[in-house]
Amino acid sequence: MTVIRQVILLPLMAAVVFQHHVHAGELQVGAAVVDVTPQKFPVLVNGGMTSRSISEVKTQVNARAFYLDDGDSQLAIVVVDSCMMGRIFLDDVKALAKQQLGLAPDRILISATHSHTAPASMGCLGTDADPDYVPYLRVKLVEAIAAARAARQPAEAGFGSVSIPELTALRRWIRRPDRIIEDPFGNPTVRANMHSGRVPEDVTGESGPEDPELQVISFRTRKGEPLGVLAAFSMHYYGDRDISADYFGLFAEGLKQQLAPDSDFVAAMAHGCSGDIWRRDYMHPDTWDPDQTIDQYAAAMVAAAQQALQGIDYQSDLSLAMSETRLPLKYRVPDRQRLEWAERIVSEIGDRLPMTQPEVYAREQILLHESGQTEVVVQGIRLGDIGIATTPTETYAITGLKIKAQSPLQHTMVIELANGGDGYIPPPEQHLLGGYNTWAARSAGLEVNAEPRITQAAVRMLEQVSGKPRRTAELPEGPGGEAIRRLNPVAWWRMNEFAGPIATDSSGNHRHGHLDAPVSFYLEGPHSEVFCGDGISNRSLHFAGGRLSTVLPDTASQYTIAGWFWNGMPLDARPVAGWIYSRDHDHGVSAGGEHLGLLGQGESAGILVFQRGLSADQRLIGRTTISRWSWNHLAIVRDGERIRVYLNGTEEISGNAESCHIDRVFLGGRSDNQDNWEGRLDEFAVFSAALTPAQIRSLALR
Repeated sequence: MTVIRQVILLPLMAAVVFQHHVHAGELQVGAAVVDVTPQKFPVLVNGGMTSRSISEVKTQVNARAFYLDDGDSQLAIVVVDSCMMGRIFLDDVKALAKQQLGLAPDRILISATHSHTAPASMGCLGTDADPDYVPYLRVKLVEAIAAARAARQPAEAGFGSVSIPELTALRRWIRRPDRIIEDPFGNPTVRANMHSGRVPEDVTGESGPEDPELQVISFRTRKGEPLGVLAAFSMHYYGDRDISADYFGLFAEGLKQQLAPDSDFVAAMAHGCSGDIWRRDYMHPDTWDPDQTIDQYAAAMVAAAQQALQGIDYQSDLSLAMSETRLPLKYRVPDRQRLEWAERIVSEIGDRLPMTQPEVYAREQILLHESGQTEVVVQGIRLGDIGIATTPTETYAITGLKIKAQSPLQHTMVIELANGGDGYIPPPEQHLLGGYNTWAARSAGLEVNAEPRITQAAVRMLEQVSGKPRRTAELPEGPGGEAIRRLNPVAWWRMNEFAGPIATDSSGNHRHGHLDAPVSFYLEGPHSEVFCGDGISNRSLHFAGGRLSTVLPDTASQYTIAGWFWNGMPLDARPVAGWIYSRDHDHGVSAGGEHLGLLGQGESAGILVFQRGLSADQRLIGRTTISRWSWNHLAIVRDGERIRVYLNGTEEISGNAESCHIDRVFLGGRSDNQDNWEGRLDEFAVFSAALTPAQIRSLALR
């Protein structure tokens, strides 16, 4: 295989030069690397809040292309060392590729690695596209496709993956309710933000899940020689200096050195769903090495990829299919007041570039106002039973997990920042928590429902290319769930939803709960190996001021409510760290209600408390201090006027309290929304009987 790096000088002859017969059903693959390092310096580099330019090159930046041909269908995949590339620019590239190569634009996938040290090919925040680099990159991307096409040969392909949670983590954390900060528009809206977890006292927990799966699609010749690897992983850029391909380029070169150093082998690292992801684990700071270098990080990922490649089942009779849709989406344009604010600031800036955060976002308001709406591209690809879905945005990890869970194909890779650079798309519930990813700008300006619309479009494209319906996203129950089901719950909320507002009742009794926002979804839950089995994560909800509410009649004088809880609130923050369970009239507290929570400030901090009625004098208090950010099992048992509360299978509270005859029940907050729970809840079940100590121990997995 020959990797072509020269500029194609005779584009009109390309269709003749690249004529190549492929028998139907015979997979052929070509791979090529084209250097796209800028030729003119300094060059603008985006990825920061304000404009910057760089004059030095640390590592070259490349376009890495794969051309696939099954005899009936052809397609190209290009991964570019770029922070992001706009749809209009990429549509121009694809039109040029069609003119020179005859390949239809909707058969081309072009994605950015999201290196923050790559030349700017589109404007974002305070940085404009580099006017000299954009036309240069356009030609080079077509050259990469042509080179991969010329290099194609009979090939085999297969899929592999490995979980490497030590190399990725959540960077977006939920701030505690008394430490909300202001956005660039002067409003106190920032309940969640990037890297807030650096200060543990400021936060209650991560705002979403991570996706630790490193995926590889491997290509080899019919003789079994390595030909290429397309990988994807959900981790934002590492961070480097000068012009650099970041860890994406180091991974590609490192894997080549390990597998086929003296060949034309091509590896590429596409960007998985990483909008809320970085490499530092603020939840477990002891596991993160502050002295780790970018080379060490890339080497660890190369080692993981080699593990994923082991045991791949390669096949040659793989058919291809590709589908594309274009969605019209609106921008969140400023209202009159904000627009006037922006115009005033921009008029004061004059001809200079914005230099402060308010100046940057003022200019962005005017740009959004002028645009009003846009169009985004979503694609689906099938290679045998392997799927690839794309988003044109900086997509949260949960969105990639949603697409994978619903994909009709056995293996599915999700590549973000493909065919456009349309900014962050937080799920709708995350907009309520605010933060940088939600501030209206070209970097995060799409309508609030952009995430579910793009997610559904991606799954629909996978349905089209596979000819199969989507799967239902559900988790196995495991032995932990079987223990709950054996005791015949009248309601059971597993709390493993991807989105609200319904918390599904898994008991079969249709007593679904309603989730009042804000709540975050699909966080890591307790005892995954017991509830879901090996390699499958149990999931939970993180409550951030919201609640689960439902109606439970006929459980006033005899019941058991049992589930798992995880406190995220610092114990010294307020007198009650948070209420877990409440039974009372909505929006108020009455003499007839009952509530259970975790005490905060004072000698009893971190201890469970059961309160009957209005007065703190009517409290039953436990004895065990519960540590923050740890999973514990809770069971509240009422038998007439006798109350027993169990912690991790052991009786913690015992006493008398008059029965509560109110049907409205809340989890994750009190009936009056006072001191609502700040943390996670999972696998809560309600039983219409007072369970025995032995039964409670079975639920607590003891």
